Amino acid sequence: MDSLLTAQNQGLQRSLSRNALVFLLPSLVGILLFMVPVNYQGSITISVAVLAKSLLTALNEVMPELLTTVIVASASGTLLTKVLRPQWLQRYAFIYGLLSPNWIWTLIRLCGAVIALMLYSGHGPQAVLSDSTGQLVFGDLMPVLFSVFIFAGLLLPLLLDFGLLELVGTLMTRVMRPVFQLPGRSAVDCFASWLGDGSVGILLTSKQYEGRFYTEREAAVIGTTFSAVSITFALVVLAQVKLEHLFLPFYGTVCLAGIVAAIVVPRLPPLCWKRDHYIDGSPRNAEEEAIPQGHSVWSVGYRRALARADRIENFRLPLRDGIHNAIDMLFGVLPVVMAVGTLALMVAEYTPVFEYLGKPFVPLLELLGVPEAVAASKTVMVGFADMFIPAILIAAVDNEMTRFVIAAMSVTQLIYLSEVGALLLGSRIPVNLWELFVIFILRTLVTLPVIAGVAHLLF
Repeated sequence: MDSLLTAQNQGLQRSLSRNALVFLLPSLVGILLFMVPVNYQGSITISVAVLAKSLLTALNEVMPELLTTVIVASASGTLLTKVLRPQWLQRYAFIYGLLSPNWIWTLIRLCGAVIALMLYSGHGPQAVLSDSTGQLVFGDLMPVLFSVFIFAGLLLPLLLDFGLLELVGTLMTRVMRPVFQLPGRSAVDCFASWLGDGSVGILLTSKQYEGRFYTEREAAVIGTTFSAVSITFALVVLAQVKLEHLFLPFYGTVCLAGIVAAIVVPRLPPLCWKRDHYIDGSPRNAEEEAIPQGHSVWSVGYRRALARADRIENFRLPLRDGIHNAIDMLFGVLPVVMAVGTLALMVAEYTPVFEYLGKPFVPLLELLGVPEAVAASKTVMVGFADMFIPAILIAAVDNEMTRFVIAAMSVTQLIYLSEVGALLLGSRIPVNLWELFVIFILRTLVTLPVIAGVAHLLF
């Protein structure tokens, strides 16, 4: 390890002062944009989210046209590329890779395009056009994701490319590795998600997995565990169940249950079965995180950050990476969210599937002493379709403790197909639909006793 640090220092091609500026200035801007909380219109968020909301407001009139164009262009380009395999396009590796998924994802993109055209034109089955299914995704969720993807994608290199994660990763490894079995840099994903939006955390995780900073297991764990909902959304859920006066104990309960789930669930299948290998198949080297004798975590982290900054010859490469990030998310992920999110909400709205799946939870809820267990059980599994539906369904229940438990549970379940689940499936994070469903159930089983225990102290 000492030899590695020495080699890093000796191998620096540029002056230490230059590298220090290249590390510090962009990283500070990245921290301000992604990690420093700001008060915007009465709610706590991050600057990237404020920029996204400003763009959303500016493009509000033309947003349906933009969304439909992007989704249809993605599906059409994918189908043509899969069928024709044009030689000239293969010279552009990024575009060709974006438009060459396997046939399953090609069909999902085509499904997303068909649904988007139905919603834009207003012609199609009512099950698709309903305000609680397709319109919820197309009109409410997709515009937010569109604007977030643009700014988060463009600005993400400020966190990734200039050395900040090398410093944070070194400082946090002694906490994250023994407690969560994760590298220290994953703390940045968690912080950005909690203060801003889970989609930012998933984008950050996916890009680090592609860049060989996370192994398959680490990327899957972080994507399904630390892409938490924002503080703002937690307040919206609590307002729906009319318990705003309990925000502090509610969010404290959510954090406690989330930490317990983050410790327990990754140690269970299917996450523990994931390989500790990088995307190229090479195994993780534990020595890379070791702190050599005679060095502090600060000194090692700073040297690693300077070594990363030394690789930046100019700002063209980070700018290109940012543009690629935004295009990848817009054309690769939006069609998946459109298709998977709408279909999941249709199942929740028009079939009794989730109600039947919730019946086995009645004995558990009764054992935990949750009042009106039958009514509560109907909301347990529907959260897999959308996180907000449980709060809507339970709002009519009179018992405050039941509303508190279900609202907290819906937030800590984390994986819902109308956004987070679809984003994970559309990214390169190595998880499939069945694994997401199992992880959703495990998170429910782990967090419910914690939430119920706190609820009994409060009510």
